[in-house]
Amino acid sequence: METVKIYHNIRCSKSREVCTILEKKKVKTEVFEYLKTPPTQAEIKELLKKLGIKAVDLVRKKEPLFLEKYEGKKLTEAQWIKAMAQNPILIERPIVVKGKKAIIGRPSEKVLEFIKSLK
Repeated sequence: METVKIYHNIRCSKSREVCTILEKKKVKTEVFEYLKTPPTQAEIKELLKKLGIKAVDLVRKKEPLFLEKYEGKKLTEAQWIKAMAQNPILIERPIVVKGKKAIIGRPSEKVLEFIKSLK
């Protein structure tokens, strides 16, 4: 089976749940702690393409930084991507990537369906 990549935040319970699910299913996983090593703007664009969503849909709307700095603002796609690259805490998590497809693992059970659908 192809390696699955997970964009992971160790402090996030949902992210940890997804890691546990993948481990229990014996899925070969490559973990990216995106707060320690933030994705570049190009990497975020590639993730968005794989997710099939707009940048604003990848932003955590309940994150204090969002509420303080971005709530109510109309940013362009490029501006959102730049904001997430500069402030990776804004990126929704966990993101699970397999090949040319990706999902946001919320709820965490979605990951099981995702893994099965791409075998």
